[in-house]
Amino acid sequence: MYVPVAKALFGHYRRHPFQVLLVWLGLTLGVALLVGVMSINQHAQDSYQKGASLFTNPFPYVLHHRERGKRIDEPLYISMRRAGFNQCVPVDIYRTSTQDGHDIQLMGVDTVAMFAFNVANPDSAAAKQPLRDGFSTQWVSTELASHLGWVDGQKIRLQDGREIGPIKLVEGGQIGSGTRIFGDMSVIRGLSDHDGFKLIYCGAMDKAERDALRDVLPSTITLSRTETAQLGPLTRAFHLNLFAMGLLAFVVGLFIFYQAISLSMAQRQPLVGLMRELGVGRKSLAWVVSLEMLVWLFMGLIGGNIAGLVLAQKLMPTVATTLSDLYGANVDLTLHWQWEWGFYSFLLGVCGFALASGWPLYRLLTTPPARLSKRMSLVSFSGREFSWQAIVASILIVIALLVYSAPQSQAQGFTLIALILISGGLLLPFMMWKCFLLLSDKIKIARLRWFLSDASASLSYRGIAAMAFMMAIATNIGMETMVGSFRTTTESWLQQRLAADIYVKPEKEVAQQLSDWLENQEEVKRSLVQWRHEIDTAQGIVEIHSIGTSAEEREALAIKVAAPDYWNHLHQGKSMMLSESLALKFDAQPGDSISLPAPLGDGWKVAGIYFDYGNPYSQVIISNRSSLIPWIQDSGRVGVAALFNQDADESVLVDQMRKQFNLQETQVSNQRDILATAMRIFDRTFLVTDTLCTLTLIIAICGLFFSTLATELSRQRQYALLRYMGISGRELAFLGGGQLMLIGLFSALFALPLGLIIAEVLINIVLKYSFGWTMSVSYFPTSYLITLGGSLLTLLLAGCWPVWRLIKRSAILSLREAQ
Repeated sequence: MYVPVAKALFGHYRRHPFQVLLVWLGLTLGVALLVGVMSINQHAQDSYQKGASLFTNPFPYVLHHRERGKRIDEPLYISMRRAGFNQCVPVDIYRTSTQDGHDIQLMGVDTVAMFAFNVANPDSAAAKQPLRDGFSTQWVSTELASHLGWVDGQKIRLQDGREIGPIKLVEGGQIGSGTRIFGDMSVIRGLSDHDGFKLIYCGAMDKAERDALRDVLPSTITLSRTETAQLGPLTRAFHLNLFAMGLLAFVVGLFIFYQAISLSMAQRQPLVGLMRELGVGRKSLAWVVSLEMLVWLFMGLIGGNIAGLVLAQKLMPTVATTLSDLYGANVDLTLHWQWEWGFYSFLLGVCGFALASGWPLYRLLTTPPARLSKRMSLVSFSGREFSWQAIVASILIVIALLVYSAPQSQAQGFTLIALILISGGLLLPFMMWKCFLLLSDKIKIARLRWFLSDASASLSYRGIAAMAFMMAIATNIGMETMVGSFRTTTESWLQQRLAADIYVKPEKEVAQQLSDWLENQEEVKRSLVQWRHEIDTAQGIVEIHSIGTSAEEREALAIKVAAPDYWNHLHQGKSMMLSESLALKFDAQPGDSISLPAPLGDGWKVAGIYFDYGNPYSQVIISNRSSLIPWIQDSGRVGVAALFNQDADESVLVDQMRKQFNLQETQVSNQRDILATAMRIFDRTFLVTDTLCTLTLIIAICGLFFSTLATELSRQRQYALLRYMGISGRELAFLGGGQLMLIGLFSALFALPLGLIIAEVLINIVLKYSFGWTMSVSYFPTSYLITLGGSLLTLLLAGCWPVWRLIKRSAILSLREAQ
């Protein structure tokens, strides 16, 4: 009994093959984006846990200077070798750019020490081969080379015209992979004036060996677990935002899948009605249709997991570069499928599948057979369904208002965005349906009335795809507004904070002498000395920053809110300024008292709160007159900034200063380079998000196009009869294309205010509680017009093929095929 029923029902797809593509496309693309984001996030977390790995050798421990930017002296490493610590290997890191604008990070190792380490560790024999390639060879993972367009054996030309290489491509896991290029330390020595080492990696050591090593280390050098093991908490907000984008894309894909299943069920209503009248029971139909749904589910999951892995592999270099720029993480570029991703996608796919296919299946099986067999259209259901959707949307809006009134948090922000999108999506078909019907009643022109009436009827099969299209545009508008506002605010903040022309990181012993030398130069308007140090608190790492009394330093502070006469309080009492993110953690306002661990202690008054978008840690500012300055000077780090007169020759003065105080190239930075680098990193940070938004919009456009295509093919009989009544093929083409554009335009205009509301939530709630930052919302009308216009133009181009079919196909052929 089941086989004939299955053959009859499955035969539907032989007549409508495009529905196969539509059903498969929605679920597959939704799962693909979700799996892609999950795999990127999980892979990055795994890379954090692995820590440093060079040439397949794990190095669980690292030596580094307590002061950021300072280096480990070479005599210390020599003394370690003499003391028998042969499991330690020195490492240097150098950032530069290629001639074509790619930022790269060179990691130089002592290949002789690596060879000795390999001899002492036979299990790492596979790592010996690269050491035979010569000291000038740079080892690059195949994934990074593919991303940058490099080939084996070529030389890399840097921005200053110098070359390094040749490069040798190796599998990522053999050299530690990630975004770093590996080579002998001598190459970095030739490119820069570095002395000493950036880090010293150490292999496995027991507690006795670690204690013995600490005994020979000076107080300025610390031994800790590999740095990347601490990156998980720091990057949590980044990964959460990425996962939210993937989940949104999955929801849009489900809408497309739901639309395709609804259309498929509706078109088979007459067939199901006849089968029911011939004695086929609901149980048989239910089993057969459930089997069909399972087939679609597994096809979507298999295709989605494969496509998701490919997508993740394409996006991984960009994500890895972003994490390297922001947090110093070295993320492996080689992705391998893990069963957890498939399991999670299966669970979400089953839940989404049940939501998407449950109602169409229930409606098909519970409708009386007599009504089904009379070729009842889905249109007769549409008005009632749209009204119910509007009621559900109203309930969700009330829930959103209640959630908004609750205490704010990151989870609350994402919940609000989900409620806004879903309620807006459910409300859209009802509003379009009512508007089209209202306009058709008011207009007296017969053909235009028919155009609008038919457009309202077409929402029965286009409505769900229009919802997905609207949600994708709203998401794009929201992200454009958030990123644009963030970029504008960050650039303005940097221009305010970077008040000096050059910034120098000298040794502490010569900092004051350097500042005095700068003050004595005619080209220098003012020299500023600032100290920094970090402490561990219950709120995480807090950076302590000192500030002087000059007007330039006061103007460089981007004050959010401050107590009256805060500047005098800061320099004359036990007061401090809090960064915005730290003030949020303390829930502090100007005038409140806070406590911090020793040596700061209790009773610190909050003089003010300032914006700080450039620090991954929380920060406080104290006066240079504070009693804590000797403690910071003893164990912290120093920076010297100089403001030049307008006619000063910066390059000449910097060269004189470097020669006078034996400064390395990396110890001096100018304002222009810092600003340009910061904005380049910013733009790269949101590149992945922009890509996901674009892919989501493409999915929605494809869904609306294929739903139109599938339905136009199913309405060939109607169009053929209209042709016989005297309506030309060109008029019918304008009918189909015009309706598609009308629905797209209505959806786009509906999405614009919805996207702006989402941007408000993203900026004022999600960003605030993810990173501790607040900013004003900026609007970009030109960008919105480009997004809306581009989406509608793409939709129009996508609809050209069914329009072309209508014009070229004869009426008699369309009528014959529709029988």
